[in-house]
Amino acid sequence: MPARRLLALICLLLGLTWVTGPGRTPLFAQQPEVDLALILAIDCSFSVDANEFRLQMQGLGEAFMRPDVKEAITKGPNGRIAVLAMQWSDEANQMVIIPWMIIASDKDADRLGASLVEIPRRLAEGGTSISMAIEYAANLFPQAPPSLRHVIDISSDGRNNIGPPVALSRNKVVRMGITINALTILNEWPTLDKYFEENVVGGQGNFVIPADDYAAYTEAIYKKLLREITGPGIS
Repeated sequence: MPARRLLALICLLLGLTWVTGPGRTPLFAQQPEVDLALILAIDCSFSVDANEFRLQMQGLGEAFMRPDVKEAITKGPNGRIAVLAMQWSDEANQMVIIPWMIIASDKDADRLGASLVEIPRRLAEGGTSISMAIEYAANLFPQAPPSLRHVIDISSDGRNNIGPPVALSRNKVVRMGITINALTILNEWPTLDKYFEENVVGGQGNFVIPADDYAAYTEAIYKKLLREITGPGIS
């Protein structure tokens, strides 16, 4: 199924409005401001096997269904955030799997969480191009609702091994006023969190949260989302 038809179907199932591509007028332009526009960038490279991918999606979905995450969303200045989910692998493979969705209630958060848990892997496996993942993500923000903050939340278990140098891409994205945060899974690279601190994360209030392995991912992504939603200065 072509990617645009697939996204349109996902939108229909979620009760969302299809958002047009880059360069077109965002359909959310007249929406009220949100506290956070958040992109969830999910690693689908060779190093992530089927079970590890499923643990990522379950962890993300369950995090949005936790009561304190829901409370953090609705107690923000505007009481709403916008979330988009994408998968990525090598320099040629990135795909939006859930287009921009406004989360303004417990019901919205539950619906997003359930969708994340159920969505399968859509991309062919490939190398690890963190650089192209964050550049692709950055180009999705013009389609988002007006927002106080723009954050890319990237999870990975490996280093950039294809595509442009990741620090150059990071610097370009940060100059756009975007924050990049990361969750690193240390099962293959025990010092991966240090690599991400030096080369990947950037922008206001950026941080890295490590997980020892995929079994620890669920708790780590929960803590990460809570910190991102509440904003800089919260630890």
